[in-house]
Amino acid sequence: MLSKEMLAGLNDQIGKEMHSAYLYMAMSARSADLGLEGFARWFMIQYHEEMFHGMKIYKYIQDRGGEVVLKDIPAPEGDFPSVREMFEKTLAHEKTVTRSILDLLARAKAEKDAATEIFLAWYVTEQVEEEKTASDILRRFAYMGPGENPGCLFLDRAMGERKLEAPTDFSELVI
Repeated sequence: MLSKEMLAGLNDQIGKEMHSAYLYMAMSARSADLGLEGFARWFMIQYHEEMFHGMKIYKYIQDRGGEVVLKDIPAPEGDFPSVREMFEKTLAHEKTVTRSILDLLARAKAEKDAATEIFLAWYVTEQVEEEKTASDILRRFAYMGPGENPGCLFLDRAMGERKLEAPTDFSELVI
């Protein structure tokens, strides 16, 4: 059984994951508006991953006998004048999500809720990957120098090769 505080934290995290999905959907749309279909694809795949993350928590709450309480999802923050700035915002956003996951993990440890600790360990590993990916992409932009330039088109092509690995049919979500 989840504690009242842990249940509230996990429900909040569902909202944060859905907000992340919404943010990446907005970035995908903006990339498409800029004619950068590879980046649009990359961000749309990121959207699907974030939806999976939220649904994984949703299912965990139900499996532990808790009640899922959905909250409002705020509109994505900010304007996206360039793809480079989208990835700067991506990295900053992922660091915020990491902090939230680590706070939940600390709560689980304090409550001696081993099941939730084990469950959240997957998210910690996932967040390391999320931050590394955004940092690696920003390093590629750094090689191109300031501003947008033709190198962005090569990176766009490479980003379009990303494959979706997260499930998208949540009706049969298996954790």
